[in-house]
Order: sequence, then structure tokens, then C-alpha cells
Amino acid sequence: MAEMTFWDHLDDLRRVLFRVIGVWFVLAIGYFIAMPYLFDHVILAPCHNDFIFYDLLRYIGERFNLTDDFFTQEFHVKLVNINLAAPFFIHMSTAFWMSIVTAMPYLFYEVWRFISPALYPNERKGVQKALTLGTGMFFIGVLLGYFMVYPLALRFLSTYQLSAEVENILSLNSYIDNFMMLVLCMGLAFELPLVTWLLSLMGLVDRTFLRKYRRHAIVIIVVASAIITPTGDPFTLSVVAIPLYLLYEMSILMIKDKKKTEDDIELVEE
Repeated sequence: MAEMTFWDHLDDLRRVLFRVIGVWFVLAIGYFIAMPYLFDHVILAPCHNDFIFYDLLRYIGERFNLTDDFFTQEFHVKLVNINLAAPFFIHMSTAFWMSIVTAMPYLFYEVWRFISPALYPNERKGVQKALTLGTGMFFIGVLLGYFMVYPLALRFLSTYQLSAEVENILSLNSYIDNFMMLVLCMGLAFELPLVTWLLSLMGLVDRTFLRKYRRHAIVIIVVASAIITPTGDPFTLSVVAIPLYLLYEMSILMIKDKKKTEDDIELVEE
């Protein structure tokens, strides 16, 4: 097989980009057509009292005789629109973002197809596992964000009152912005093992480094969790912080220590 030139690789990359954009475009059109149904039954589902996570909280409260409002609260949010063009643009942007989320497996597949010819056989197995893990972890993060993190944040923030004189009225734009941000942030946060593995390949981190700065990482994880879920209660904070910490530990297990070079050995001996 003839060796490919730089321009051949560039041409391959162009075709990959066209295929990825084409898949995104087709998915976006499909979501745009189905959006009225999806908006009512998926996007707005956390606004209603019968959302699956609220039912779970009430079941836990009944099962263990917990009477706190956190487990017994009846919840419903009514959205209002104050921008004439907002429904149309939200219709398009929501379809676009949903197409990006669901196209992630195909994106990772195209990345694999593009880089695999340049890898050695032993490297291909590791990269394939990493991309598969990255895809799975992204969707786990998205699902956790949708079913737990966002509903908790919505229920806290929409019912929080600065003053009894001020009535909370939630706008459509505000709801969608926070929905997309939290769900996508959780999906990206679950890519931590993949990012760590890539950094280890570049020689920037190793297992010893991650173990050494574990305490610092815990502080950063707690702060990041508090930013992602500004609800103030320990339960919601734990819902985000514990999985992120477990991902950090998973990252330690996934990578290896750097091999000591002759220079490093000489420095140790001196």
C-alpha cells in the first residue's frame, strides 16, 4: 500500500468532516420534525410532578417514613415566553444540540477510522477501548444530568424565594439554557477518564501524579459539583461529586506510571 501524503490525509479529513456534518444535519432535521412531541414529553418532563425522579424521591420518603419536603414536595413549573422569536430559535437550537448528543457514537467511530491506520496493532486496541469507554461515559453523564442533576437544580432554584413579595416566573429561554448547560456539562465531565488517558499518552500525567494530587482533586471536584448544582443540599452535591470522584479513581487505574529513563535513574542514584 502506497504511503499517503499530507494532502491525502487532508482529503481524508475533509471527507470525515463532511460525513459527520451530514449525519448531524439529517438528525437535526429529524429532531426538528419531532420536536413538538419531544419538547412536551422529554425536554419539559422535569417540569411535571409525575417525572420519574420525583416519583422515586416520594417512594423513598414513603418507604423510610421521611417527611421532609425534599421527599414529599409536590412540584410543577409553568413556563412563560417573553420573547417573540424565542420559540422558533429554541425549536432549531434544541434540535441541533440533540443531534450533536446522539451523534457522538458516530463521531467517535469516524475518529477511530481516521486515526487507526496510523497506529500500531497494540495501540489500536487501547485507542478502540478508550473511544468506546468515552462514548459510554458521555451518555451515562448525560442521563445522570437529565434524570437527577437538572431536576434537583430546577426544583430548588424555581422554588427558591428571595422575598415573599417576589413571585418566581420562569422564562422559556432561562429553562432551556440551564437544561442544555447542565446536561451537556455532566456528559463532558464523564469524559474525565478519556481525557486523562490522552494526557498520559502525551506524557503530561501518570499514575503517581494523580495519586499525589488526589486531595487537591477532591477539593476541585467538590467545588465543580457545587457550581454545577447550586442547590445547597448535601444530597444533590453528592449525586454529582461521588461519580466524579469515582471517575478520577478510574482514571488512575486506566493509566500507567512513566517508565524511568537512564537520566532519571542516574539522578536518583546521585
